[in-house]
Amino acid sequence: MKKIIATLAAMALSTTAAWAGETLDRVLSAKELVVATNAGWPPQSYLDDNNEMVGFDIDVAREIATRLGVSVRFETPEWATLTGGHWMGRYDLGVGSVTPTKPRAQVIDFAGIYYYSPYVYVLNKDSTAQSLADLNGKKIGVETGTTSEDFINRRLEIDAPGLPPIEYKLEPGEILTYADSMLPFDDLRLGDGVRVDAVIAPEQTALNAIKNGYPVKILPGEYAFREPLVVIAEKTDPEWTAKVGEIIAAMKADGTLASLTTKWYGKDYSAD
Repeated sequence: MKKIIATLAAMALSTTAAWAGETLDRVLSAKELVVATNAGWPPQSYLDDNNEMVGFDIDVAREIATRLGVSVRFETPEWATLTGGHWMGRYDLGVGSVTPTKPRAQVIDFAGIYYYSPYVYVLNKDSTAQSLADLNGKKIGVETGTTSEDFINRRLEIDAPGLPPIEYKLEPGEILTYADSMLPFDDLRLGDGVRVDAVIAPEQTALNAIKNGYPVKILPGEYAFREPLVVIAEKTDPEWTAKVGEIIAAMKADGTLASLTTKWYGKDYSAD
């Protein structure tokens, strides 16, 4: 990703408005950035005890809005709506830890990679599985409409340069799909093999579940795959996509993304 100096993000808004397209004009006129995200995916984005949106993605979106000089408003559409494009102006950006896959590239723009996430195999704490081979023929849970579902069905195509080929080593016996990121963890906590034997999920989500008392553990030494995550925009305004990409690059260059990933995940996930 091309690095630019951080001061570029602070250019006069009157100047950027001249070249950054109609979406920026709309955002500056309304003095508000409308961001589509998730409401139930801790620690990326979720409602806290005060019914306020918090999380890593929320902080990233707020920082983008700050660098544009506007406030931010969050919307929480269905995942398929968020990643499906054709927003018709309802949202200005999507900040929801979206993987840049080849099918998605046909319907939405990728403004820039803002962090990377390893996917892991999560087990009940009482599981006796010691290696990936021990999960062959078992019940594997994944969130529907996500890269974990594409991975377990051997159809994951990440659209980003420089990543190693994806290796499919697991032979599941049954694939269980869930409508929400934490639902497979709720089944997993019931006991080893009671409803599901393992869950494929981002390492950050798994560590957060453990932190919050879920009786689960990560299968050591085995990543399912590693994915880049992107901020997305509608495929109607390439100047806006480029402008947001510059802001993301500046946030990476000045250490903001390293700081935010460390704040929410305990380590820096911003480097490729």
